Amino acid sequence: MKLTSNRKLVDLHVHSNISDGTLSPKEVVKHASEMGVAVMALTDHDTIGGIAEASEAAAEYGVELIPGIEISAGFRDRDVHILGYFIDINNQDFLKVLETAWVKREERNLKIAEKFLQFDISLDLEAIKKISGSSVITRAHFARWLVDNGYCRSNSEVFEKYLGNDGPCYVPRDYMTRETAVKAILTAGGIPVLAHPMLYGLNSCEVDALVGELKEMGLMGIETYYSSNMGMDEQIVKGLAAKYGLIMTGGSDYHGDNKPGLEIGVGRSDSLRVPMQCAEDIFRAAGRTLSI
Repeated sequence: MKLTSNRKLVDLHVHSNISDGTLSPKEVVKHASEMGVAVMALTDHDTIGGIAEASEAAAEYGVELIPGIEISAGFRDRDVHILGYFIDINNQDFLKVLETAWVKREERNLKIAEKFLQFDISLDLEAIKKISGSSVITRAHFARWLVDNGYCRSNSEVFEKYLGNDGPCYVPRDYMTRETAVKAILTAGGIPVLAHPMLYGLNSCEVDALVGELKEMGLMGIETYYSSNMGMDEQIVKGLAAKYGLIMTGGSDYHGDNKPGLEIGVGRSDSLRVPMQCAEDIFRAAGRTLSI
Protein backbone atom coordinates (compact mmCIF):
# COMPACT_ATOMS: atom_id res chain seq x y z
CA MET A 1 0.00 0.00 0.00
CA LYS A 2 1.30 3.42 -0.94
CA LEU A 3 -0.48 6.66 -0.12
CA THR A 4 -1.32 8.74 -3.16
CA SER A 5 -2.54 11.91 -1.48
CA ASN A 6 -0.27 14.76 -0.46
CA ARG A 7 -1.56 14.77 3.09
CA LYS A 8 1.16 15.05 5.73
CA LEU A 9 0.61 12.24 8.19
CA VAL A 10 1.81 11.85 11.76
CA ASP A 11 2.79 8.53 13.35
CA LEU A 12 4.27 8.66 16.84
CA HIS A 13 4.40 4.91 17.50
CA VAL A 14 6.52 2.86 15.09
CA HIS A 15 8.76 -0.21 15.52
CA SER A 16 11.73 -1.49 13.54
CA ASN A 17 13.55 -4.82 13.57
CA ILE A 18 15.77 -3.47 16.34
CA SER A 19 12.93 -4.65 18.59
CA ASP A 20 10.05 -6.67 17.12
CA GLY A 21 9.26 -5.03 13.79
CA THR A 22 10.35 -6.52 10.45
CA LEU A 23 11.84 -3.48 8.66
CA SER A 24 15.22 -1.99 9.50
CA PRO A 25 15.25 1.56 10.90
CA LYS A 26 16.22 2.91 7.46
CA GLU A 27 13.56 0.83 5.71
CA VAL A 28 10.83 1.89 8.10
CA VAL A 29 11.66 5.60 7.62
CA LYS A 30 11.71 5.12 3.84
CA HIS A 31 8.35 3.36 4.00
CA ALA A 32 6.95 6.14 6.18
CA SER A 33 8.05 8.70 3.61
CA GLU A 34 6.40 6.70 0.83
CA MET A 35 3.17 6.62 2.82
CA GLY A 36 3.15 10.37 3.27
CA VAL A 37 4.26 10.42 6.92
CA ALA A 38 5.85 13.78 7.66
CA VAL A 39 6.49 13.29 11.40
CA MET A 40 7.46 9.91 12.82
CA ALA A 41 8.70 8.61 16.16
CA LEU A 42 10.76 5.42 16.27
CA THR A 43 9.69 3.75 19.52
CA ASP A 44 11.32 0.34 19.70
CA HIS A 45 10.78 -1.76 22.80
CA ASP A 46 13.29 -1.04 25.57
CA THR A 47 16.03 0.05 23.16
CA ILE A 48 17.26 3.14 21.34
CA GLY A 49 19.56 1.03 19.17
CA GLY A 50 17.88 2.06 15.91
CA ILE A 51 17.78 5.82 16.45
CA ALA A 52 21.10 6.69 14.81
CA GLU A 53 20.28 4.80 11.61
CA ALA A 54 16.73 6.16 11.54
CA SER A 55 18.00 9.73 12.00
CA GLU A 56 20.27 9.42 8.97
CA ALA A 57 17.42 7.99 6.93
CA ALA A 58 15.06 10.73 8.07
CA ALA A 59 17.43 13.38 6.72
CA GLU A 60 17.65 11.46 3.44
CA TYR A 61 13.90 10.96 2.99
CA GLY A 62 12.64 14.24 4.40
CA VAL A 63 10.88 12.86 7.48
CA GLU A 64 10.86 14.73 10.80
CA LEU A 65 12.05 12.04 13.23
CA ILE A 66 11.44 12.03 16.97
CA PRO A 67 13.92 9.78 18.82
CA GLY A 68 11.80 7.59 21.04
CA ILE A 69 11.37 4.37 22.96
CA GLU A 70 8.61 2.17 24.40
CA ILE A 71 9.44 0.89 27.87
CA SER A 72 7.62 -2.00 29.52
CA ALA A 73 6.73 -1.60 33.18
CA GLY A 74 4.65 -3.60 35.64
CA PHE A 75 1.07 -2.94 36.75
CA ARG A 76 -1.09 -5.45 38.65
CA ASP A 77 0.63 -8.57 37.30
CA ARG A 78 0.66 -7.30 33.74
CA ASP A 79 2.73 -4.89 31.73
CA VAL A 80 1.98 -1.35 30.68
CA HIS A 81 4.00 0.57 28.13
CA ILE A 82 5.46 4.02 28.57
CA LEU A 83 6.49 5.85 25.42
CA GLY A 84 9.35 8.31 25.66
CA TYR A 85 9.79 11.07 23.08
CA PHE A 86 12.92 13.16 22.38
CA ILE A 87 15.16 10.82 24.34
CA ASP A 88 18.80 11.83 24.74
CA ILE A 89 20.30 8.56 23.53
CA ASN A 90 23.65 9.40 25.12
CA ASN A 91 22.33 9.93 28.65
CA GLN A 92 24.32 7.51 30.80
CA ASP A 93 21.77 7.21 33.62
CA PHE A 94 19.09 6.32 31.08
CA LEU A 95 21.36 3.77 29.40
CA LYS A 96 22.04 2.11 32.76
CA VAL A 97 18.30 1.64 33.29
CA LEU A 98 18.03 0.00 29.86
CA GLU A 99 21.01 -2.22 30.62
CA THR A 100 19.35 -3.48 33.79
CA ALA A 101 16.20 -4.27 31.81
CA TRP A 102 18.32 -6.10 29.23
CA VAL A 103 19.90 -8.31 31.90
CA LYS A 104 16.45 -9.25 33.18
CA ARG A 105 15.33 -10.08 29.63
CA GLU A 106 18.37 -12.34 29.19
CA GLU A 107 17.54 -14.19 32.41
CA ARG A 108 13.95 -14.63 31.23
CA ASN A 109 15.06 -15.92 27.82
CA LEU A 110 17.16 -18.63 29.47
CA LYS A 111 14.19 -19.69 31.60
CA ILE A 112 11.96 -19.87 28.52
CA ALA A 113 14.57 -22.00 26.74
CA GLU A 114 14.68 -24.36 29.72
CA LYS A 115 10.90 -24.80 29.63
CA PHE A 116 10.98 -25.80 25.96
CA LEU A 117 13.30 -28.72 26.81
CA GLN A 118 10.32 -30.56 28.31
CA PHE A 119 8.96 -30.72 24.76
CA ASP A 120 12.33 -31.89 23.35
CA ILE A 121 12.81 -28.49 21.71
CA SER A 122 16.28 -27.01 22.10
CA LEU A 123 16.06 -23.32 21.33
CA ASP A 124 19.06 -21.76 19.59
CA LEU A 125 19.30 -18.45 21.43
CA GLU A 126 22.16 -17.22 19.26
CA ALA A 127 20.12 -17.84 16.11
CA ILE A 128 17.14 -16.11 17.71
CA LYS A 129 19.34 -13.10 18.50
CA LYS A 130 20.25 -12.93 14.82
CA ILE A 131 16.55 -12.98 13.95
CA SER A 132 15.93 -10.10 16.32
CA GLY A 133 18.70 -7.99 14.80
CA SER A 134 19.59 -6.72 18.26
CA SER A 135 19.99 -7.79 21.87
CA VAL A 136 16.26 -7.28 22.51
CA ILE A 137 14.53 -10.64 22.09
CA THR A 138 10.76 -10.86 22.42
CA ARG A 139 8.31 -13.77 22.29
CA ALA A 140 7.70 -12.84 18.64
CA HIS A 141 11.32 -13.73 17.87
CA PHE A 142 10.99 -17.10 19.64
CA ALA A 143 7.85 -17.71 17.58
CA ARG A 144 9.56 -16.90 14.31
CA TRP A 145 12.41 -19.33 15.05
CA LEU A 146 9.97 -22.09 15.97
CA VAL A 147 8.03 -21.57 12.73
CA ASP A 148 11.19 -21.33 10.61
CA ASN A 149 12.44 -24.60 12.09
CA GLY A 150 9.20 -26.49 11.56
CA TYR A 151 7.98 -26.81 15.13
CA CYS A 152 4.81 -24.83 14.43
CA ARG A 153 2.96 -23.65 11.34
CA SER A 154 2.38 -20.06 12.43
CA ASN A 155 3.14 -17.50 15.12
CA SER A 156 -0.41 -17.85 16.42
CA GLU A 157 0.11 -21.60 16.87
CA VAL A 158 3.28 -20.92 18.86
CA PHE A 159 1.40 -18.69 21.26
CA GLU A 160 -1.55 -21.07 21.50
CA LYS A 161 0.63 -24.09 22.27
CA TYR A 162 3.61 -22.64 24.15
CA LEU A 163 4.12 -18.91 24.69
CA GLY A 164 0.72 -17.41 25.44
CA ASN A 165 0.31 -15.93 28.92
CA ASP A 166 -1.19 -19.24 30.09
CA GLY A 167 1.16 -21.38 28.00
CA PRO A 168 3.52 -24.01 29.44
CA CYS A 169 6.65 -22.16 28.28
CA TYR A 170 5.59 -18.69 29.34
CA VAL A 171 7.79 -16.95 31.89
CA PRO A 172 6.48 -13.73 33.49
CA ARG A 173 8.60 -10.64 33.02
CA ASP A 174 10.48 -9.15 35.95
CA TYR A 175 9.11 -5.75 35.16
CA MET A 176 10.64 -2.37 35.67
CA THR A 177 8.54 -0.26 38.00
CA ARG A 178 6.33 2.41 36.46
CA GLU A 179 8.11 5.14 38.43
CA THR A 180 11.52 3.94 37.23
CA ALA A 181 10.33 4.02 33.61
CA VAL A 182 8.83 7.50 33.85
CA LYS A 183 11.77 8.94 35.78
CA ALA A 184 14.29 7.40 33.37
CA ILE A 185 12.58 9.09 30.42
CA LEU A 186 12.48 12.42 32.26
CA THR A 187 16.16 12.05 33.22
CA ALA A 188 16.99 11.63 29.52
CA GLY A 189 15.16 14.87 28.72
CA GLY A 190 12.22 12.98 27.27
CA ILE A 191 8.44 13.29 27.31
CA PRO A 192 6.81 10.25 29.03
CA VAL A 193 3.49 9.16 27.51
CA LEU A 194 1.21 6.24 28.41
CA ALA A 195 0.83 3.99 25.36
CA HIS A 196 -2.57 2.57 24.25
CA PRO A 197 -4.33 2.88 27.64
CA MET A 198 -7.41 0.95 26.46
CA LEU A 199 -5.38 -2.12 25.50
CA TYR A 200 -4.58 -3.46 28.97
CA GLY A 201 -7.88 -5.13 29.76
CA LEU A 202 -8.59 -2.70 32.60
CA ASN A 203 -12.00 -1.32 33.49
CA SER A 204 -12.61 2.42 33.37
CA CYS A 205 -11.86 2.94 37.06
CA GLU A 206 -8.60 1.01 36.81
CA VAL A 207 -7.49 2.98 33.76
CA ASP A 208 -8.29 6.22 35.56
CA ALA A 209 -6.31 5.07 38.61
CA LEU A 210 -3.35 4.10 36.44
CA VAL A 211 -3.30 7.43 34.63
CA GLY A 212 -3.66 9.38 37.88
CA GLU A 213 -0.82 7.46 39.48
CA LEU A 214 1.45 7.95 36.47
CA LYS A 215 0.62 11.66 36.37
CA GLU A 216 1.91 12.01 39.93
CA MET A 217 5.12 10.29 38.82
CA GLY A 218 5.64 12.77 36.00
CA LEU A 219 3.59 11.45 33.07
CA MET A 220 3.12 14.19 30.46
CA GLY A 221 0.99 12.59 27.77
CA ILE A 222 -1.42 9.83 26.80
CA GLU A 223 -1.76 7.99 23.49
CA THR A 224 -5.24 9.00 22.34
CA TYR A 225 -5.34 8.13 18.64
CA TYR A 226 -4.51 4.46 18.17
CA SER A 227 -5.06 1.75 15.57
CA SER A 228 -6.89 -0.65 17.91
CA ASN A 229 -9.28 1.86 19.47
CA MET A 230 -12.89 0.72 19.33
CA GLY A 231 -16.24 2.26 20.13
CA MET A 232 -15.86 5.01 22.71
CA ASP A 233 -12.18 4.33 23.43
CA GLU A 234 -10.91 7.54 21.86
CA GLN A 235 -13.48 9.68 23.68
CA ILE A 236 -12.64 8.03 27.00
CA VAL A 237 -8.93 8.74 26.53
CA LYS A 238 -9.65 12.32 25.52
CA GLY A 239 -11.54 12.67 28.79
CA LEU A 240 -8.56 11.35 30.73
CA ALA A 241 -6.25 13.76 28.90
CA ALA A 242 -8.47 16.65 29.86
CA LYS A 243 -8.89 15.49 33.47
CA TYR A 244 -5.16 15.10 34.10
CA GLY A 245 -3.83 17.85 31.84
CA LEU A 246 -1.98 15.50 29.51
CA ILE A 247 -0.72 15.95 25.95
CA MET A 248 -2.62 13.82 23.46
CA THR A 249 -0.51 11.73 21.08
CA GLY A 250 -1.20 8.95 18.61
CA GLY A 251 0.29 6.30 16.39
CA SER A 252 -0.22 3.14 14.44
CA ASP A 253 2.02 0.78 16.49
CA TYR A 254 3.40 -0.39 13.15
CA HIS A 255 5.46 -3.61 13.26
CA GLY A 256 5.70 -4.48 9.56
CA ASP A 257 4.78 -8.07 8.76
CA ASN A 258 4.58 -8.98 12.45
CA LYS A 259 1.23 -7.16 12.59
CA PRO A 260 -0.45 -7.91 9.25
CA GLY A 261 -3.05 -5.42 8.09
CA LEU A 262 -1.61 -2.61 10.20
CA GLU A 263 -0.06 0.13 8.06
CA ILE A 264 2.23 2.92 9.06
CA GLY A 265 0.55 6.31 9.29
CA VAL A 266 -2.98 5.07 8.61
CA GLY A 267 -3.55 2.08 10.90
CA ARG A 268 -6.07 -0.58 9.94
CA SER A 269 -8.15 -0.10 6.81
CA ASP A 270 -6.88 3.47 6.42
CA SER A 271 -8.85 4.43 9.55
CA LEU A 272 -6.21 6.24 11.62
CA ARG A 273 -5.38 9.92 11.36
CA VAL A 274 -3.21 11.44 14.08
CA PRO A 275 -3.70 15.24 14.11
CA MET A 276 -0.63 17.34 13.38
CA GLN A 277 -1.48 19.12 16.64
CA CYS A 278 -0.19 16.03 18.49
CA ALA A 279 3.23 16.43 16.92
CA GLU A 280 3.22 20.17 17.56
CA ASP A 281 2.36 19.62 21.22
CA ILE A 282 5.16 17.07 21.69
CA PHE A 283 7.66 19.40 20.04
CA ARG A 284 6.49 22.30 22.20
CA ALA A 285 6.75 20.24 25.39
CA ALA A 286 10.32 19.37 24.42
CA GLY A 287 11.16 23.02 23.79
CA ARG A 288 11.50 22.46 20.05
CA THR A 289 9.86 23.83 16.95
CA LEU A 290 8.31 21.61 14.31
CA SER A 291 9.83 22.65 11.00
CA ILE A 292 7.18 21.42 8.56
